[in-house]
Amino acid sequence: MAEVDAAGGAPTPQQQLPLAIRLRDDATLDNFLVLPAAAPLLAVLRGQLAPAGEPVIYLHGPSGSGKSHLLQACCHTIGADSLYLPLRELCGYAPDQVLQNLESLARVCLDDLQVVAGNAAWERALFHLLNRARAGGCRVVVAAAAGPGNLGVQLPDLQSRLAWGGVYGLPRCGDEEKAAILCFRAARRGLELAPAVADYVVSRAGRSPDALLAILERLDHASLAQQRPLSKPFVKQVMDW
Repeated sequence: MAEVDAAGGAPTPQQQLPLAIRLRDDATLDNFLVLPAAAPLLAVLRGQLAPAGEPVIYLHGPSGSGKSHLLQACCHTIGADSLYLPLRELCGYAPDQVLQNLESLARVCLDDLQVVAGNAAWERALFHLLNRARAGGCRVVVAAAAGPGNLGVQLPDLQSRLAWGGVYGLPRCGDEEKAAILCFRAARRGLELAPAVADYVVSRAGRSPDALLAILERLDHASLAQQRPLSKPFVKQVMDW
């Protein structure tokens, strides 16, 4: 088996599980801006570990919609009794090795399911994992680029099990939502970011939310070093815009 760093990098040899996958420190539920479309999903995720919680929660949406953040946040809530598996990093390994004994955990979060859809070995292994997880009381959260019926899954029984619980779509973030996320995350850092300044950042660097948050990180460090507020002239200076 291999050790995989969720932040990136090539796998390194390792004898056996568990996988050492680091979660992003900032990927918590409290750090997720709950837009109206996501409010029902957040309630279901928070309640999943309760006796009446959903056995499987399926998230789908475009890149940058917050799926990976939410899956890692689900693992942060319970620590060592959970595991986040980025299938994009693991799809080259034997699925039975990657997924073995996971039903003993309280929660398993599987990201980027679309990369193994159509792979017969992975589909069979996932089917058996979901059966074992349900029998053992392990909760599963899955994220993919599309819903269960549009993912290209070839095993009908797997497709039905992916929809055992709730299926929730996350929308693509528009510029207004990106600016709101920037203001929210700035406030979480103790920074004051005016909406007009957030709009300016998005207009100049309207990329993925992750890229925008990297800009916020840079602005935070500069603001602290120079003891200056996040004004538009200061942002222009730091970003060389």
